[in-house]
Amino acid sequence: MQTGTLYTVSAPSGAGKTSLVKALVDSDRDVTVSVSHTTRTMRPGEQHGINYHFVERDEFLQMLDRDAFLEHAQVFDNFYGTSKEWVQETLASGRDVILEIDWQGAAQVRRQLPDTVGIFILPPSQQALRERLTGRGQDEQSVIERRMDQAIDEMTHYVEADYLVINDNFDEALHELRAIITAQRQRLERQQERHGELLQALLRH
Repeated sequence: MQTGTLYTVSAPSGAGKTSLVKALVDSDRDVTVSVSHTTRTMRPGEQHGINYHFVERDEFLQMLDRDAFLEHAQVFDNFYGTSKEWVQETLASGRDVILEIDWQGAAQVRRQLPDTVGIFILPPSQQALRERLTGRGQDEQSVIERRMDQAIDEMTHYVEADYLVINDNFDEALHELRAIITAQRQRLERQQERHGELLQALLRH
């Protein structure tokens, strides 16, 4: 069976990454999003195994000792990680896997799996990003400025990706994201794997 492709999708907060990835996955049954493990408390409306795999801190640390994660990070007092076994099993089943991940996590994954395809999503302007981060105007200006500074730092890492999508118009950005997936599926080595018998038959004298 043909193996799937692993994608990392990175973006600053407010660039629309989560909405784009959800729309892509909803329209393509051969693409799925990795569900991370986390030690943080489940929030209202979240479901175990859907939003995250919620685990105790000790269990997470045991998994870390077993080298069970493709990548992991500590955010404040909570840990987050991507299951190596789940990703490998899903890819082996022929499905493509997307990791919604920051640039540091993407770099961790690429070190372990060099064939990973990196996608970076950017907003059309700093002003558009600021408007998205401002939201309903409930945050203080100092908080917004801190988020902007962090987002600008994150955006400098777009050069580490293989593909770049500018999310100005959502439908156009989604079309471009789908085009990347389609192009990867048509790569020579994947087509040879998928159509081996056909290619042999075409070249038979």
